[in-house]
Amino acid sequence: MSLSPQFLDELRARVTLSTLIGKSVKLTKAGREYKACCPFHNEKSPSFYVNDDKAFYHCFGCGAHGDAIRFLTEAKGLSFIDAVKELADGAGMEVPAPDPRAAQRNEQQAGLHDVMTAAAAWFEEQLAGIDGTQARAYLERRGISAQLAKAFGIGFAPDSRGRLKAALKSYGEGKLIETGLLILVEDKEPYDRFRGRVMIPIRDQRGRTIAFGGRILDSGEPKYLNSPETPLFDKGRTLFNIDRAGPAARKANRVIAVEGYMDVIALTKAGIDEAVAPLGTALTEQQLERLWWMAEVPILCFDGDKAGQKAAVRAAQRALPMIAPGRTLRFALLPGGQDPDDLVKSGGSSAVEKVLGEAISLDELLWRAEHEAQPLGTPEARAGLRKRLGDLAATIQDGDVRYQYQMEFRRRFDEQFGQARRQPYERRPFQPRQQRRPGQPWKPEPEPPLRATHAVNQSGIEPRMMRAAMAGLLRYPALLAEKNELIGSLRIDDEALVSLRTIAFDASFSGVPLEKESLETILREAGLGSLVEELKATNTLAFSFLRGNAEYNRAVHDLSATIDALAAIPSLDAALREATDRLGMETSEAQWSEQQRLREALADARRALTDLAQGGDGGGV
Repeated sequence: MSLSPQFLDELRARVTLSTLIGKSVKLTKAGREYKACCPFHNEKSPSFYVNDDKAFYHCFGCGAHGDAIRFLTEAKGLSFIDAVKELADGAGMEVPAPDPRAAQRNEQQAGLHDVMTAAAAWFEEQLAGIDGTQARAYLERRGISAQLAKAFGIGFAPDSRGRLKAALKSYGEGKLIETGLLILVEDKEPYDRFRGRVMIPIRDQRGRTIAFGGRILDSGEPKYLNSPETPLFDKGRTLFNIDRAGPAARKANRVIAVEGYMDVIALTKAGIDEAVAPLGTALTEQQLERLWWMAEVPILCFDGDKAGQKAAVRAAQRALPMIAPGRTLRFALLPGGQDPDDLVKSGGSSAVEKVLGEAISLDELLWRAEHEAQPLGTPEARAGLRKRLGDLAATIQDGDVRYQYQMEFRRRFDEQFGQARRQPYERRPFQPRQQRRPGQPWKPEPEPPLRATHAVNQSGIEPRMMRAAMAGLLRYPALLAEKNELIGSLRIDDEALVSLRTIAFDASFSGVPLEKESLETILREAGLGSLVEELKATNTLAFSFLRGNAEYNRAVHDLSATIDALAAIPSLDAALREATDRLGMETSEAQWSEQQRLREALADARRALTDLAQGGDGGGV
């Protein structure tokens, strides 16, 4: 039966969740919510909460979470449609009449489930019989006991093209073909798909067999053969062992994703039941969603060989756009060349728990993978690393998490390779005029401070010039990435402006153009809202980039020239003082020329900055 989202939303709205759950669970009022001991796992102190306003329940102990329909399916074992019918009766609503086509599909699927159930039972019979001798020996070598095989429903498909077809002939060839048990080839009789293989049932969340995985006994190919996609089986949405792992994950408050069937079975052998596996392919977005439904931070535990590590990186990159606060992944790195089965055999559950306990975070895995991707001995290679990290962070959809990843990758990069910064020049105190002794080289007197420079900071830059430049960067943040070295070298004495620059740099390290609205939001969230407003109101100077009606190219050109001048002036000033000191020690024509050149360059930079501040274009810096 197909039910519309509107009907289901109306049904949930009419049900008081606390009343429904209170029929079977003793609830206690706790503020605007209700609490109780969880009905899904054993506990002595309440960690199960019911919220009527949001219409969901949640257990902080085992992670059980859902709405009214989910409660009836999980707690009472009702099917989805039976749960809907029970709720609709209590809410005075009529369940819509079934769509004839949907009813036909449901009836058809019910028949297919019967076929798969019969096939699973037949495979188990073959494993226990004389034909299953070799398969039983294989399972024994793998350390899979008869009890464990029974728990997973493991069976055996004899090496025959027609044994299963004959055993299930009462269901008709059509259904056997539709479930993927028979292969239909043009101009040939349909024949059994699985032959000479250990058969592992793939079950849905309700424990119904929907497909099979077959493991060959000898060295033939393919080693594993899965059912094709059918009306019952969507490979990209299914996880092996989800029926057994779901309840175990709620109890353990974790879920572990491994590479294959045997890895899951090996962990079960070690007492770890909350393990699942994709079905021969990389984890899909739908499978990741199912993992997050089972636990907020699933642990991915892939083989320790190169293929396993590549699979972990692919999974990390696929998950990155989907992560959010409280929703991420961790990665358990197995020793080189080992898989979970090897680990269980060599060290038992304690060895597995040690590896799981040392699982690394998603950002750590990505950093390691990109850092080790190629040698980083050249500036170009390091720039490539920085770009790749920025591109990865840019894929994250959640803005807050994206910003945190940008900051974290920037921190790691700077910690590893350092950040080029020019050290502030320490201005020497003014010395009074001294008499020159006989034979002492002539030394120019230091220039007295001018009135116009009384209000400058240590860099020799008037503070309002620096504030104007920062205000310009708020309006045109694209320059943060284009001129990051020069902006990073600016000598700023105002701690608030230094904080703004640091946070703005982190925001620009994203691999995508930074918009001014996004930058303002980031700065406000960092507690710099009042400074942002002050800078937006800056209008004491006539810089073109501070005008609301400025032509874009002119404003960006002038802001770029202003940054050039602000970076050049302190450097030129320091160089001029050093040249003057050298001139005092030993006079030469070359030193006089150098001093004169520096004086003219410094004057030009100051003149350009003044011209820009008065609305000109600076004439070039």
